[in-house]
Amino acid sequence: MTETTAGMFDETMSNAILFNRKHQTRGPQSCPLDNPENGEVDYKNIQLLKQYISEKGRVLPSRVSYVSSKNQRRLKQAIRRARKLALLPFTVL
Repeated sequence: MTETTAGMFDETMSNAILFNRKHQTRGPQSCPLDNPENGEVDYKNIQLLKQYISEKGRVLPSRVSYVSSKNQRRLKQAIRRARKLALLPFTVL
């Protein structure tokens, strides 16, 4: 298509529209575990730990849960401890 008509684009215009978009980025996210309202990351705090476990029983990645890397390590360790003490299941059927 070399001619442009109403509602139609030529190849150069469609490429310009596709590749000149600005990516939408989010602002900086604060870690939800930094709030003292949520409680301490501890293996005994089962209600908090269940929020960061997927439906299949896996630990949610930090890009999904917006947890900082420091708190992600604490969360992972607390979940592992709770599983070993049989407070949390290893798998969910």
